[in-house]
Amino acid sequence: MPQSVRSLLLKGVVWNFVEKVLIRSASFVIGIILARLLSPSDYGLIGMLAVFIAISNVFIEGGLAKALIQRQNCQDIDYSTAFVANVVMAVCIYLLLFFCSPWIADFYDEPILTDLTRVLGLNFVLGSFNIVQRARLMANVDFKSLAQINVASTIISGGIGIGMAYMGFGVWALVGQSIGSTIVLMALFPLYSKWRPSLKFSKDSFNHLFGFGSKLMITGVMSTIINNISTLCIGRYYKSHQLGYYTRASSFSELISFTVFEVLGNVTFPVLSGLQNERERLIQVYKKSLFFTAVIMFPIMILTTLLAKPIVLFLLTDKWLPCVALMQWLLLARMFLPVSAINMNVLNAIGRSDLYMKLDFSKIPLDIVILVITVPIGVEAITIGSFVNSLICFFINAYLPGRLLGYGGLKQLYDWRYIFLSVAVMTASVLLFLHFVETVWIQLFFGGIVGLVVYVICCYKLKIVDDEMLVMLKLK
Repeated sequence: MPQSVRSLLLKGVVWNFVEKVLIRSASFVIGIILARLLSPSDYGLIGMLAVFIAISNVFIEGGLAKALIQRQNCQDIDYSTAFVANVVMAVCIYLLLFFCSPWIADFYDEPILTDLTRVLGLNFVLGSFNIVQRARLMANVDFKSLAQINVASTIISGGIGIGMAYMGFGVWALVGQSIGSTIVLMALFPLYSKWRPSLKFSKDSFNHLFGFGSKLMITGVMSTIINNISTLCIGRYYKSHQLGYYTRASSFSELISFTVFEVLGNVTFPVLSGLQNERERLIQVYKKSLFFTAVIMFPIMILTTLLAKPIVLFLLTDKWLPCVALMQWLLLARMFLPVSAINMNVLNAIGRSDLYMKLDFSKIPLDIVILVITVPIGVEAITIGSFVNSLICFFINAYLPGRLLGYGGLKQLYDWRYIFLSVAVMTASVLLFLHFVETVWIQLFFGGIVGLVVYVICCYKLKIVDDEMLVMLKLK
């Protein structure tokens, strides 16, 4: 690889990592402050619109941003065409939501959703001006600019949301935060991208871009619906405050699982792809990648599950206590996310994206069946169903790698037996500590220290660190 390209990629990776750390940290602090100022019902109302917002965003982009990044030697007419298409689609989506907002309000039996939908929907039109600008920076691997823009947007919009919440605006504080973020992005992107949009449109360019992007759009819509169907059902059949508890519990568990996956899981795909013609080494690295991820992921999620109550009491106050049980089940459910993702990624790494797609779609009936069973029972039942779903999906995701590479779900669990033993000892130690200590902040901080120390000692005694984790540092 040429030195200039290597340097460019290294800078991109570093700034992408910095962006994620800063944004996640800032968003976490802002979210805690807002949760203390606002009610669960406020979050529930926004959660009711989540599926409509997410699907609309997929349609507005239409995969054109990724098509611009993928296409080599993009001309100004390509950017202008994508810009016009995005804006037109955004206006159409907004008008559709504007006139359908009374139906959305009736669906959830929440009259305020009519106004919330119409105001929050303005984000689609405003945000459509940023899509091409963002794509240009990503195509140029300019993650430094993206980091600066997104961090500034997160902090400024967070300040707007906190200020409005403090002044008693309730749910509108969350709307103000969202729109404020988009407006800041509109102001900053042109300064960094050095590109000014025009109204030029090329049918040939659109056909080429949409030909690539439409496939991503279809996959994105399906994925978005599946990911948000639980939220849709809870909002439809239960009260807004119950959905608020669920969304807060979900966002907390996602913060941990997605962060761990992005730090560990995303690294495995390019490594495995580079070894696709070296089967034996591919299998070895694949096994080590799974083991390394399990060593990190399982204790973090289990320890957070054990400390969920003091975490909620210390950070969010007792008004959020009903979300503790939901958080615990969702943490257990998302414990398997990174290892399942690696099992799926290995299929792409060996060039079997067809199997990846079939495997992904094969799990849809399971999602539907579990929701049909759990939704009538209650919100906690839905989260328990999510755990059962993730456990079953782990074996489904590991099935084809087992057939192709000889390393299926049962073999993976067997290789992780000492990890489970270490986690079990850690769990017993923390539960014993929590039994004798009642002060919340002591439970949280010292309980976490006890858990981590016991787990590390177990890993050392069982030689997990020496035999497995350190080998990951030697991978080329």
